Amino acid sequence: MTTYSAPTKDMQFVITELAGFKNMSQLPGFGEATTDLLAVVLEEAGKLAAEVLAPLNQKGDQEGAKIVEGKVIATEGFKGAYQQFIEGGWMSISQSPEYGGQGLPHLLLTATSEMWNASNLAFSLCPLLTTGAIEAIETHADESLKKQYLPKLISGEWAATMNLTEPQAGTDLAAIRTKAVRNGDHYIVSGQKIFITWGDHELTENIAHLVLARLPDAPDGVRGISLFLVPKFLLNSDGSLDRHNDLRAVSLEHKMGIHGSPTCVMSYGDEGGAIGYLVGEENKGLSCMFTMMNHARLGVGTQGVAIADRSYQQAVAYARDRLQGEAPAVKGRAAIIHHADVRRMLMTMRALTEAARAVNYVSSAAMDFALRSETEEQRGYYQARIDLLTPIAKGWCTEVAQEVTSLGVQVHGGMGFIEETGCAQHMRDARITTIYEGTTGIQAMDLVGRKILRDGGQALTMLLSELTMFERELAQAGDDLMMIKHRFNEGREALNQASEWLRAHAMDSPHTPGAIAFDFLMLMGTVIGGWQMARAALISHHALAAGEGDEDFYKAKFAIACFYAQHIMPRAKTYLDGVLAGEATIMGLDADLM
Repeated sequence: MTTYSAPTKDMQFVITELAGFKNMSQLPGFGEATTDLLAVVLEEAGKLAAEVLAPLNQKGDQEGAKIVEGKVIATEGFKGAYQQFIEGGWMSISQSPEYGGQGLPHLLLTATSEMWNASNLAFSLCPLLTTGAIEAIETHADESLKKQYLPKLISGEWAATMNLTEPQAGTDLAAIRTKAVRNGDHYIVSGQKIFITWGDHELTENIAHLVLARLPDAPDGVRGISLFLVPKFLLNSDGSLDRHNDLRAVSLEHKMGIHGSPTCVMSYGDEGGAIGYLVGEENKGLSCMFTMMNHARLGVGTQGVAIADRSYQQAVAYARDRLQGEAPAVKGRAAIIHHADVRRMLMTMRALTEAARAVNYVSSAAMDFALRSETEEQRGYYQARIDLLTPIAKGWCTEVAQEVTSLGVQVHGGMGFIEETGCAQHMRDARITTIYEGTTGIQAMDLVGRKILRDGGQALTMLLSELTMFERELAQAGDDLMMIKHRFNEGREALNQASEWLRAHAMDSPHTPGAIAFDFLMLMGTVIGGWQMARAALISHHALAAGEGDEDFYKAKFAIACFYAQHIMPRAKTYLDGVLAGEATIMGLDADLM
């Protein structure tokens, strides 16, 4: 199994050249966000990922978490790694200084999170959930809860979870049955939740569970859901830990992957009721939880990028070492990296990974600009952009991970099917990313319904206008970029046609939005990924012409962008065909005949 090496050079390029980091130091509160700081952050995070987290990845997969005498025990080594993680201040990197955070851009959190996820996806889920909970508590909780919980969560001394799903409910949160009853200044919570990531463990001394539950007098459906903070240990008036709350992990799920991450069935109130505290207003819990879920969606998109990069690194290292057959211009037995079909797979893996990274980082940067830009107009522009891109960053980037990790196994040939190489673990781990925090289909429906149709397509129209303007830049760059311009134009036009068709035919049938949503999301992801790759090609073209920077780096950037344009961007036309086909053939076979 190969080691992990953080792709800091490409990260820095995407952050500074594509995601707009150079302008962030001018935003209020981001004065310390300099390129020098960026370099230090990436270097130090890369060391922790490669030297501490990555060596535990395969061990976590093989041993997994366990329940011992009613307590969840993580894989040996995880607790020590977590201590190094929080001692380095990594939990607090983008959090509010008011509660002990460093206040750096979310974009830096995204880059470091990619390293944690690539080196050890199961481990990284713990801080991911805590970060999302911090966001929900800071945005919606009262000042008392903020003061009690945020400093400990931001330092990483305590962890947090998200408790949505129940056995009978699945994604349909209107069907949840967990109850909460008012009892003075708190609530008594009872019920069972499933699929709770890092629902119990000994990495931290306390865990803040964010639990969706229903009050006795709540209205039906999702309008009657409230959000509660239910701590593992209750607190004394001075903030110290008191008794264990009435909650426990009943069992652990036996999963396809991420074995090192304990996915718990949680039971609340077996002995009278767990004490919980309202977050936000009664019956407004879903909107509070969506604050956490939106953060988690971007985080899962980062996981897709990360596991794709880890798979690519392992595949290219294997292809350099594995000797098999003969290849043109190579004496004797050739390393398989010299065979054209293997090169095709590796180029596909790298092009998709780099495009997904760019989409993910640009989306993260939009969040920073939406929060910190000085004018209301600028904040509105970036908020519309991050709203539009979030389902792409989650849905498309995780679908990319499925393709890339599958190709990683294929590059290894028969050895890819053998667990000891480790590349099968990447494929198994990646599989959950298209499912949790909303499946790709749910992301696609969110994109089509809430993010495009609801505003009449204004945010998408603005994006298409930017794509048109960028195409003019490509046209002025000379013959070297003509092929990229041509393919980019085809992709942009496919997205434009799909947008026009959607607005004209969305109401043709109740099934239409759901039938075309996946193809629309994949089309949009492919084109936006191609846009970012074309931007990278243009920057590299200018740098090479001026003789600036690392010549080999820019040559590679340009070559990967050309491959994307020639081999990946044409997929846009196929996805367009899927959109234009509507629902007729999808719904054409009666359900009884399926």
